[in-house]
Amino acid sequence: MENLQENFVEFLVDYGPKVLGAIVVLIIGLWIIGRISKLLKKSFDRREMDASLRSFLVSMIGVLLKVLLVISVMSMVGIAVTSFIAILGAAGLAVGLALSGTLQNFAGGVILLLFKPFKVGDFITAEGYSGTVEEIQIFVTFLKTPQNVTIIIPNSGLATNSLTNFSAKPIRRVDWSFGIAYGDSYDKAKEVLLKLIQEDDRILKDPEPFIALGELADSSVEITTRVWVNAADFWGVFFDMNEKVYKAFEKEGINIPFPQMDVHLHKEN
Repeated sequence: MENLQENFVEFLVDYGPKVLGAIVVLIIGLWIIGRISKLLKKSFDRREMDASLRSFLVSMIGVLLKVLLVISVMSMVGIAVTSFIAILGAAGLAVGLALSGTLQNFAGGVILLLFKPFKVGDFITAEGYSGTVEEIQIFVTFLKTPQNVTIIIPNSGLATNSLTNFSAKPIRRVDWSFGIAYGDSYDKAKEVLLKLIQEDDRILKDPEPFIALGELADSSVEITTRVWVNAADFWGVFFDMNEKVYKAFEKEGINIPFPQMDVHLHKEN
């Protein structure tokens, strides 16, 4: 009994201050980690970061800080943490190699949500697909094509490869090349096009519409026409103008040529 008491007293003398200091460090460390998590959350809120990414990053950073705190506390009380760290490193390496593709997609999702090259509702072309962005998740992005088909694209490709965002700018330019027959009046065709443009309220006055003789092709005179519209009106103006020009040219007697081929048959005697 006396030996037990002596050992206990010796333990308190040797390890008591270390244990007490470790407890104090643990309490203060947890409080600091809580404050850091709150500050990160407020910072992410100010940046209007995606809610799913915000909560994931805050929790992940909190877990990493707590692991580092526990390792520090263990070393303070004299527990050897070298082997423990080596085991964690080996496990992390194995998991990283097994999930390399998934981790790349995760990193790509973080980049997309931080730098926002596109957002939900934008129409983009990427990885050989075109569609409206429906949802941006941590690992993949969902597109809806004009045919109402859902396309799922891994985020790693979206973050590292080229993509086209047709909705990034508020206005877009619509281009046409209208052909008229040689011998028809270019000035009259230009007047008809200008009138149709002025009658369409969706076409912007600034920047001004552009009409010019674009090319003297093999079988037609090509008139280059360019106007600016709000991005949402792009396809409506494009298709409506095609129909209006076809009807107006026909009404005004302006011929729209098409490729023709003359075949001559020679009869041998």
